[in-house]
Amino acid sequence: MQFPFPVVERSHATARHIRISVNATGEVLLTIPRRATKAQAREFLASRVEWVQVQLAKLRAQAPRAASRAPLWDGTDVLPWQGIELPLRWTRASVARPQVRIAATGIEVFAASNTRAELLTRTLKLALMREARLEAEDLLNREAHCLGLKWRTLRIGDTRAQWGSCARDGTVSLSWRLLLAPPEVFRYVVIHELCHLPHPDHSPRFWGLVAQQMPDYARHRQWLKQHGTGLHRWLPARTQVATPVQPDLFG
Repeated sequence: MQFPFPVVERSHATARHIRISVNATGEVLLTIPRRATKAQAREFLASRVEWVQVQLAKLRAQAPRAASRAPLWDGTDVLPWQGIELPLRWTRASVARPQVRIAATGIEVFAASNTRAELLTRTLKLALMREARLEAEDLLNREAHCLGLKWRTLRIGDTRAQWGSCARDGTVSLSWRLLLAPPEVFRYVVIHELCHLPHPDHSPRFWGLVAQQMPDYARHRQWLKQHGTGLHRWLPARTQVATPVQPDLFG
């Protein structure tokens, strides 16, 4: 039996009733007492699907849009991709492990119907980090060739302190979240870091080289100042868990 939201089933030796609860990650917890079967518990949940969807809607309404949270995986989430918010969907599929497909029409995660929300989110984040690496490598190679420079190593991370850095040995570090920003913003950060290879400072010569490669860099730099913080609310490193919305419906 499939449900339009993540479900975690757990047997409980001392529970007296079948219980349904919803946590802040969008998981529906189905507690099964010893006297009940899984089939009975699933049938009970099927009769309360509408209630669960109402609780998920309330959960979304209670959380400010700017607040950091993990996806709810209820079919209503979106995620920015190169500056455009795309629908984020969980497609139930018979696969050995979750898989991610990114297209112009949306971001889709294929996974079994009993997959935990945390695994869906972790799989999505790892896929985005891989995509960010591919995009960064392409940008670094292209821009370094134009600038006549050579970089050595790329590191993709998830730091809040800075969007990128460049070491003297040619190691470039970039935040994967630049993939969520408009493409020219990502390009600006890559150019910025490459220009630190000959100029490890923010001197006029440094900014002159940035402007030579990207005359309108100031516009993209300003975008990061205004909107960069908001990129950290998507797929936060830590998941916030709330108390169950409805601890007991069967009783």
